[in-house]
Amino acid sequence: MHLTAPTTARPQPRTRDADGMAVASFILGLLGLLVLNLFLGPIAIALAAVSLWRGTQRRGRAYLGLFLGVADLAVLGVAMAVSNTISWSL
Repeated sequence: MHLTAPTTARPQPRTRDADGMAVASFILGLLGLLVLNLFLGPIAIALAAVSLWRGTQRRGRAYLGLFLGVADLAVLGVAMAVSNTISWSL
């Protein structure tokens, strides 16, 4: 008789990485509304797109990061138009 330990289902590393990217895109998109939106917005968009492509379990968080990344760039565009400069400050 051969005894084996019970196997537990472990999440795929690729899915776990995608989940982390979804959370990172959300955090960077949220942070980008306050500072460095020219850099953090595109990074949030890219991370959200890659996490969705890899099949994240946190799709809502990835879509929210995607939305916030686009909002970062929109806020930058509006602030630049209002202040007639290339960058903006409070």
